[in-house]
Amino acid sequence: MKSIETPDDQTIVFHLNEPFQEFDYLVSMSQSIPVPKAKDTGTKYESAIVSSGPYKIDNYTRGKSMSLSRNPNWNQSTDPLRKALPDKIEVQIKQNADDIDQRMLAGALDMDITGVGVQAGTQPKVLTPEQKPYVDNPVQGFLRFMSLNVNVKPLDNIHCRTAVQYATDKVAAQTAYGGPLAGGDIATTVLPPSVDGYTKFDLYPQKQAEGGGLDQATLAKAKSELQACGQPNGFSTKISARSDRPKEVAMAEAIQQSLAKVGIKVSIVQFPAGDYFNKYVGVPKYVHDHGIGMMIMAWAADWPTGYGFLSQIVHGAAIKPSGGNNLAELNDPKVNKGLDDAISNGDKASRLKAYGEVDKAVMATAAEVPLIYAKALMYRPKRVTNAGITYYYGGMYDYLNMGVE
Repeated sequence: MKSIETPDDQTIVFHLNEPFQEFDYLVSMSQSIPVPKAKDTGTKYESAIVSSGPYKIDNYTRGKSMSLSRNPNWNQSTDPLRKALPDKIEVQIKQNADDIDQRMLAGALDMDITGVGVQAGTQPKVLTPEQKPYVDNPVQGFLRFMSLNVNVKPLDNIHCRTAVQYATDKVAAQTAYGGPLAGGDIATTVLPPSVDGYTKFDLYPQKQAEGGGLDQATLAKAKSELQACGQPNGFSTKISARSDRPKEVAMAEAIQQSLAKVGIKVSIVQFPAGDYFNKYVGVPKYVHDHGIGMMIMAWAADWPTGYGFLSQIVHGAAIKPSGGNNLAELNDPKVNKGLDDAISNGDKASRLKAYGEVDKAVMATAAEVPLIYAKALMYRPKRVTNAGITYYYGGMYDYLNMGVE
């Protein structure tokens, strides 16, 4: 390709056909790691990944497990960022969340790589005086939110979506996920405060009643929007959550109960996390055919700017036949243009300001319902060493540098 040059064995030069001011962030992601030409097997590459870092892959079974051991060709002196403390790493995939917690407490596991924190039933067990020294409570870079698919009736009507915005009790959702400590803070924007470009605003303000639940004024706004969308008695749809994430299912149940108060009846459908996007909610045809109007998910920035956070969940170009993350199928010209113009803007200050404006444009469509800016009550067994939080992983543990006694 004329647009890519390799003047020597250690250098790649990219010539872009248009400005992309955060290209350095983009090429630091794993999918742009260079691969020797002889090892490029296309769609089969996943079964024989080249190990250029401190570990080589000994075995990988898709959706089940991965085994890694030290790469004899890696030299610590050439890689100051990674300590590579363990000799071997065993990864197990698609495990039950409660079982993971119990195995960590028993010392049979060293880390939960999903990084979402312990489950509700485990929280009291890790907050005991003997376990508390091994607990961390970081503010993460995640947003937990609910996408409203704009192509599933009656949510193709903005007033029906706005009714959902007002009728979704975010405090109930927060409580279901673990409360302020283990769940996070109430969210009103798509961009979380940890991302460059965040602007504080609230287009759909809610108030809680004294005894709990949304107050009558907030519910009245929801009912007014239902009237405006031609569904004065409410409507029926489905809400999805990941079956192996109990706190997400609990959140769906809390939302189900709050929406019922204005006549919006939702049934909960559950899918495994490993197939959630590539077989179910990330497949528009499946969503349309099965009438799934609401989908709960979490998102962290691919890189910590407004574009790195927003582009794959709200830009129309991110809508894919399968495996997509723009679950709302939002394809709004103002949002698309706002992101495209911002990423080509060489002035960083105005670029970051533009991301806040894009966030407002997204919220004006009422297609995304922000729930909580994530926090996690995270546990690391006693034998884990060199543990630290990194925002490269959205406020998770730094898996690259942790070790064990």
